[in-house]
Amino acid sequence: MSNVASILESPIEFLKGVGPQRGELLRAELGIATFADLLHHYPYRYSDRSQITRIGFIDPRAEYVQLQGTLVNIIEEGEGRKRRLVATLYDDTGRIELLWFQGAQWMKKTLKQNERYLVYGKISVFNGNINIAHPEIELLSAETASPGRQPMYPTTEKLRSRSITNRSFAKLTQALFEKLKPGDVTEILPPEIMNRYRLCSRYQALKWLHFPDTEEHEQVARHRMKWEELFLSQMLIGRLRLQHTAQAGWRFDKVGDNFNNFFKEHLPFELTNAQKRVLREIRQDTGSGKQMNRLLQGDVGSGKTIVALMSMLLALDNGFQACIMAPTEILAQQHFSGLSGLLQEMGIEVRLLTGSVKGKPRKEILQQLADGSLRIVVGTHALIEDEVRFRNLGLAVIDEQHRFGVGQRARLWQKNELPPHVLVMTATPIPRTLALTMYGDLEVSVIDELPPGRQPIKTILARDMQRAKVMEFIRREVDKGRQAYIVYPLIEESEKLDYESLMEGYGQVKVWFDENRYRIAMVHGRQEAGERERNMHRFVKGEAHVLVATTVIEVGVNVPNASVMLIESAERFGLSQMHQLRGRVGRGAEQSYCILMAGSKVSDESLKRLKIMESTTDGFRIAEEDLAMRGPGDMHGTQQSGLLKFKLADIVQDSGILEETRLAALHLLTADPTLALAQNQPLRYTLSQQRKQAHWGKIS
Repeated sequence: MSNVASILESPIEFLKGVGPQRGELLRAELGIATFADLLHHYPYRYSDRSQITRIGFIDPRAEYVQLQGTLVNIIEEGEGRKRRLVATLYDDTGRIELLWFQGAQWMKKTLKQNERYLVYGKISVFNGNINIAHPEIELLSAETASPGRQPMYPTTEKLRSRSITNRSFAKLTQALFEKLKPGDVTEILPPEIMNRYRLCSRYQALKWLHFPDTEEHEQVARHRMKWEELFLSQMLIGRLRLQHTAQAGWRFDKVGDNFNNFFKEHLPFELTNAQKRVLREIRQDTGSGKQMNRLLQGDVGSGKTIVALMSMLLALDNGFQACIMAPTEILAQQHFSGLSGLLQEMGIEVRLLTGSVKGKPRKEILQQLADGSLRIVVGTHALIEDEVRFRNLGLAVIDEQHRFGVGQRARLWQKNELPPHVLVMTATPIPRTLALTMYGDLEVSVIDELPPGRQPIKTILARDMQRAKVMEFIRREVDKGRQAYIVYPLIEESEKLDYESLMEGYGQVKVWFDENRYRIAMVHGRQEAGERERNMHRFVKGEAHVLVATTVIEVGVNVPNASVMLIESAERFGLSQMHQLRGRVGRGAEQSYCILMAGSKVSDESLKRLKIMESTTDGFRIAEEDLAMRGPGDMHGTQQSGLLKFKLADIVQDSGILEETRLAALHLLTADPTLALAQNQPLRYTLSQQRKQAHWGKIS
């Protein structure tokens, strides 16, 4: 390891061609601080730089072009923010303008009048004339012969404006490889894995990634580095899973009166087979003597709460307390109302602890939790505060878990001398590939059936010109005694405009729903929290017929009487988000409707998304499609999940490699759980470094 540390950890300034100024820029702009960082700054594609085009023969339809010519008329034009540098490049067939908007002064100092240059860049056409903005440009000399296949690197405007171009990156990386010997790049994959999966060496892969001599070499190199990225993530998850399975937990030995009595006497409807299966899995986990960490996935309305409640009764039967933690006061309030109603006849007290519970009631709840007289508590983040002490917490249920940070969840572990069992619930269906990278350390249960008596929601795609028809339909539903949601998009980038269209929409709704006959409530993020809660409660209690809202309603609101949802500008929503919203209706026995209102100008991709929504209510199919269309980075909640950021791998495109690496990681950890064998030492060291960077928590 020491040799690796000596060369690859060298500061980037010490590489030939960098120096202090460039070093500072590379650090600030791209986080390239060491030789290793440069080595892992991969090209995203390669361009053919063997051809030089004569200026008079440029094809305006070509994307990129390489030219050679003399530079003249280097002048600055415009004022203030419109200031730019313009220069003309000419050869014996014609002339073309080169433009710089950023770093114009810097470029003016470096460019030389009447000198010959090699220029490469993207063609654009303005007022019928072709030009190139921010080209790569260097003085023509014996060394600047066309370089053939050239790697193209991710960069920034600031670096380009300071003449740190693709060519510069290629030269710097070339200089680095001249310094490196194959032994300087430690092979982190064990030999057995390299042979079994036919992977090239790490040094070779890195060299071919930057400078492939054939397309096949580039593919081999890419495959090897993708494999490594996914394998490291699966090893981290696998080791977390080992920690979980090795973590001693409370043993729930018996199924007692609370559970049996509820099951026989108080169940509001018969359990589905899926619910029964999940309860069996939970009973097995909690009876094993190991701590349970289980993710319960199920579409909105599939009956996760009943499963959670029966798991809590299991904890009570074994002498333990249980809690359920929700991300918002409204959702906590709903869980509290639901559980209290179901347990009332059994004489089991449930209390609600949120930030707004103050004074005497708060003191009382804290006392009851500490002395064990309160056995079930529902709450928000307030439950993880230090002053909340349980006498004997055996089960913690976490609802809509992606709304809680890893650290917040981990604090529940400290509420007993052995950590409580953890049941994490989500109504956001997670595709298998994403579940393997985000929650691979958790056991996963899925409720994939709706309770009897629930009717599938009818989804209808409508266009703006059908608005009158749509509003009349909603009014007819409201006249039958039902309630309706009208939801508007709210996107950060266009927040101001979105609020304006929300207010405009609210005005339009008032035109359709006469205020003398109908009551309308509005909920959005700019309202005071108290006002928002009051308006929401008016709708929940049935005091308002129509709720006009932004997406603040997407998680957990339960209004069985609401049978219509109109999603305005539906083309601006992601699939999973629309599915979540749609799940707010159809919670009663009545036929429910979700109307997707699309604008007049909708792209093909948006239309495809809306058609998927219209054709299926299967949350898992929708999540798979969403992941394929939007990519993992945009998926709900992945930003804070501890998910490793992959440079090359894509969990949708590379799901085959993901499955392969999962099996390889399981196989290796079964054979050598602590990675103590000599051949696994480099891997062990790499994982310890990765773990520090990724902030992986102990819970999911």
